[in-house]
Amino acid sequence: MPEILVLYYSRGGSVARLARQIARGIGEVPGMAARLRTVPPVVAATQTAAPPVPEDGAPYVEKNDLAECAGLIVGSPTRFGNMAAPMKHFIDGLGAEWASGTLVDKPAAVFTSTATMHGGQESTLLSMQVPLLHHGCVIVGIPFTETLLSSTRSGGTPYGASHVAGGSDDPQPSEEEAALARALGRRVAALASRIGAGA
Repeated sequence: MPEILVLYYSRGGSVARLARQIARGIGEVPGMAARLRTVPPVVAATQTAAPPVPEDGAPYVEKNDLAECAGLIVGSPTRFGNMAAPMKHFIDGLGAEWASGTLVDKPAAVFTSTATMHGGQESTLLSMQVPLLHHGCVIVGIPFTETLLSSTRSGGTPYGASHVAGGSDDPQPSEEEAALARALGRRVAALASRIGAGA
């Protein structure tokens, strides 16, 4: 069964919960499944390295996950309007995949979480789209035919799914955020299915 790789970095749990909503949306498309993976944290050489397998949550991503996926959805919390260092570090290491065209013509999308409404959601989403364009991916957003995009008072953008954690760092997406995340998952999966079928 074709799989959409949902690849994320999450420190407080918000991005991981959004990833699970996206995976639910992928699963709603007949014949498509989600493969959840995370990237390891980045630490200075003077600090202890992370264990080779995460203690809980999704397994760490491997390069073959990229080759085997029918589409890709990348998520990261925002760090000053940009993706977090662990995700950037992983993407920066994909030179061989870029040269060989591993991701060419695969549909791809992005998602994020911020503490505040104006915490850099859209710039973070755009920063994650740029390397995907370099890899030849077909960028997928959330169209305004998703009516919640016009009424949400928290996360959700045409550039990708998003969540506002707030001052208390609540990792649980709102109903609108969750619905838009599922819509993004469905859209990427449906496009991957059509591309795979030669439609």
